[in-house]
Amino acid sequence: MRRRIVAGNWKMNTTHSEAMELVEGLKANLTEDIVGETGVIIAPPALFLNDVVESLVENEFIAVAAQNCHHEESGAFTGEISAPMLASLDLDAVIIGHSERRQYFGETNADCKVKIGQALNNELAAIYCIGETLEERKSGQFMEVILKQCAEGLEGFIAEDMDNIILAYEPVWAIGTGEVASPEQAQDVHAGIRTWLAERFDSETAENVTVLYGGSCKPGNAADLFAKKDIDGGLIGGASLSADDFTAIIAARTNA
Repeated sequence: MRRRIVAGNWKMNTTHSEAMELVEGLKANLTEDIVGETGVIIAPPALFLNDVVESLVENEFIAVAAQNCHHEESGAFTGEISAPMLASLDLDAVIIGHSERRQYFGETNADCKVKIGQALNNELAAIYCIGETLEERKSGQFMEVILKQCAEGLEGFIAEDMDNIILAYEPVWAIGTGEVASPEQAQDVHAGIRTWLAERFDSETAENVTVLYGGSCKPGNAADLFAKKDIDGGLIGGASLSADDFTAIIAARTNA
């Protein structure tokens, strides 16, 4: 049975004090009734990861992810952070291939494949992001783009690896724009991804892989998105910076 997850990507936001205040707000909000069977993940800026992990040692509801990792284990890569470094902080996961990493830093599907391997080799779950631009959506070829990202990013991995790989569909045109794919549009893409997973691996794997929606999901639209059978949760951006908004999205997932 696949996991239902709500993950919050804080991106390059919050100072240290703001980050720790947000963590305290989440700790206060996320009771057993709110969380239920929903997996909760937060991805703060790298500078704050150690303090966030330490503050959550006794918290059973919140896992912690990094926003990126380097494709090498170590070396002369000034300013970069490796998967072994992240694992040494007792993190749970790492986001890979976010559209902003692709757009601003030129990351390719091949880059993502190597990073996913680094994550799995260091016992970190990989949250692999895929999705189309507005131009690709309007062209009608968006599923080809998305499935190419799947094929190239997951090349060489086997069904057992997918136990530790979470897919996040993020329509690039809906990230930070206020636009959002309709529940029906999102469901169609999620169903297409799951069909591809069945062909690439097997039907059991397709059924068990968690696929999140990541495009301007907010308290107001979360319930409608999560009601769709192939949408397992959300990769949340701006709304994850508010403890109350993020809690509301988690509650929507729990109650869907």
